[in-house]
Amino acid sequence: MTTIEQKLKGWGLGLSLAVMGITSPVAALPPPEDTPEAVLRTKIILDARSSIDGKPLTAAESANLQAALAESPYPPQLSPEVQNVIFLLQIRQMLQILTPF
Repeated sequence: MTTIEQKLKGWGLGLSLAVMGITSPVAALPPPEDTPEAVLRTKIILDARSSIDGKPLTAAESANLQAALAESPYPPQLSPEVQNVIFLLQIRQMLQILTPF
């Protein structure tokens, strides 16, 4: 090795050690006032928003709304155009299985 290569390796090693020394491992930690995610996951949520209009609801109102929406005796109705598109997509899927090209 020439002296220039030795000097460059020395400078590279010195520079990398200096950068590692400057960088603090504490910089990667969140701020102390930040609530940990594990604590947030165990927190009971007492307020909610309506899935219909987005208005704030209490926990009881939210439970009643979800129960009322789940008890709907009628399935959701699709427009005839959407039903036709779904039918055509099902036919297309069947044809792709039968004709792979």
